[in-house]
This record gives sequence, structure tokens and C-alpha cells, in this order.
Amino acid sequence: MILSFAEQYDPQPMHLDEVAARGTVFGELVGSGWQTLAVTMRLLVDARLLGGTPIVGAEFKDMRFHAPMRPGDTLRASAEVMALRPSKRRPDRGFMDMKVTTKNAAGATLVTQTWSLVVPSRSAVSA
Repeated sequence: MILSFAEQYDPQPMHLDEVAARGTVFGELVGSGWQTLAVTMRLLVDARLLGGTPIVGAEFKDMRFHAPMRPGDTLRASAEVMALRPSKRRPDRGFMDMKVTTKNAAGATLVTQTWSLVVPSRSAVSA
């Protein structure tokens, strides 16, 4: 998957070629950070984070890459709700701010970021 993703979206030596990757800051083949983010999104969608409500992003910020994804890594993602805010213009919706963390199976943090999602208000859900 690392090679396939890199060939299509991030064709850099550290993602495409084990020998060339040795000459990079990583010293080995690693997955693209963009691929790690895409896998994170897939994990949270599959977990049905918001039940049947789609994940609609309003803002993604404070993204930090702590460590690279490596071949064979199994990833897991977690999301912690930090705040809920009503929309100032739309009473049928609001925003959910979450801290999202992606780790590998050894527990090493790969990526942290903050998401602000558009979510339906309680009144919209009950209607």
C-alpha cells in the first residue's frame, strides 16, 4: 500500500524505493504522511464515529507528524471530543472539536491533529 499510494500521490524516494530511502532523513522506506492521514480518516469512518451522520470537516488544524508509518504497521485512531459549539447562523447544526490521534500497534504516536466537524444539533436530530 505504501508504494501504491506513493506512486499515485507522493512520489518521493523515501516512499518509493528502499535503497533510495536509506539516503533520506528516515534512513528507510516510510509511508507518506498524507497516506497516514487518509488511513486515519478511513478508520474513523469505519468506526462510525458519529453513527449514521457523515463526517463533514469544517477545519483541520494543529496537525503534527510525530513519527512515520512504516511497512507492516497496523494503525489505530482515537478521537477525543474537546468541545461542542452551536452554529451562529444555522440552528440545525453546530461544531464538534476533537483531538484525533493515530498510533501504530506498538503505541507510538504517528500523527495528532484537531478536527472541527459539522454536526446536527439536538433539535435537528429529534425532528
